[in-house]
This record gives sequence, C-alpha cells and structure tokens, in this order.
Amino acid sequence: MKLITVAGPPSSGKTSVILKLIECMDMPKGSIGVVKFDCLTSFDNISYEEADIPIQMGFSGKICPDHYFVSNIEDAVQWGLQSDFDMLITESAGLCNRCSPYIKGILSICVIDNLSGVNTPRKIGPMLKFADIVVVTKGDIVSQAEREVFAFNIKQVNLSAMIIFINGITGQGSFLLAKHLQKTADIHTVRDMKLRFTTPAAICSYCTGETKIGEPYQMGMMKKMEFKKI
Repeated sequence: MKLITVAGPPSSGKTSVILKLIECMDMPKGSIGVVKFDCLTSFDNISYEEADIPIQMGFSGKICPDHYFVSNIEDAVQWGLQSDFDMLITESAGLCNRCSPYIKGILSICVIDNLSGVNTPRKIGPMLKFADIVVVTKGDIVSQAEREVFAFNIKQVNLSAMIIFINGITGQGSFLLAKHLQKTADIHTVRDMKLRFTTPAAICSYCTGETKIGEPYQMGMMKKMEFKKI
C-alpha cells in the first residue's frame, strides 16, 4: 500500500485537493482510503462519504495534533492494509504552524492558499519546510504577480519542494500531482521509521490542567520573552 501525508493550515483546501486528486487518479472504488486528523471537529467526512471514499476521523482534543498523529499513524496504516487499500492518504491540520506530520521516506504534501497573504510561507515553519510537494490553492482569485511572489516566498523556505497550483473547484492541476503519487513506494508499516522533524516540546503545567497565571504555577517546558526597555 502507498502512504501519502497531506498537511496544511485550516481552510487551505486540503480536503478539496484530496477529493479532486482521487477523482483524477481514476482508481477502482474502495482502493483509496483517507484518515483525517484534526483538533476539535470536522464535517469533511460528509464530502468523503458522498464521494464513496472510506474515511476514518480522529480528534486530538487537548493533545497536541502532532503528538496525536505520531501516536496513531501506525494504527492508520494497519487499518489501510486490513481494508486492502492500494493507497492511504492521511490529512492533518497544521493548527500550530509548528507541527510537521511528515515521515522520512513517505511522500509529504503541504497545502496552502494564495489568499492567506504573500508572507504566509515564511510563517508556517517545518510543515512547509520539510514537504516534498507544496500545493497552492485559490490561485484563480489572485493576480499572476501575486502568484509569482507567493511561489517565490515558498522557495525561500523550501528550495527543493515542487510547487503545484491546483484549483480545488475544477481540479485543474491535480493530474500533475497524481503522477507523482503513483511513483511512491509501497509500505507495510511505519514502525521504526523516523519523523522529518521533532514534535513540539512538552509538557508544561498548563498541558496537565493548570489554569492559574503566575510563575509559581508555571512548571515544565516554559519559555520566557525578553522585553527591551523603550
């Protein structure tokens, strides 16, 4: 089974890209499954179910989404194998811009949209920096100049990544992405494989339920700012 990891900021168009991608690949029904990792809630399962695509959804809740992905990805792979999929696509929302749910040796795709601002690529962090392919959506709404500046800023963060513009409504550009997915190697487990980047530091007192503010209550992984005198 082939494994693909897709990540990106909320509302960047990840689900639309995946749906158009699967449609473009024209593989037999039931041969591609999707596992979606999110924080609190999502209604994307409706879109997948309407397209007759097997879907599993998991919500991290109080747990860091990156940690949640790592602790569940092997189970997701085994579900895909037991379901006899030819391909499993995981979708993960990069809700803190620090997360990077990418595994060495597994094709990794970051989805970002042109409407988020030309400087957005410089703000996302490892989720963009360590991606193999960067998919840019909503490019039809901005000018050619804005698309070029956006692509330039992506290259400033990740020089080696391939940039593909995809229209989430029409599917334009998804054929090019599909060609790269079909070249990926088959896997039977991700056990003992390594992440491309470390997960966020943890745990602090607020991670474990503390709500009071003040240094006496701040223990564990804490970080202080340095305020300059004006």
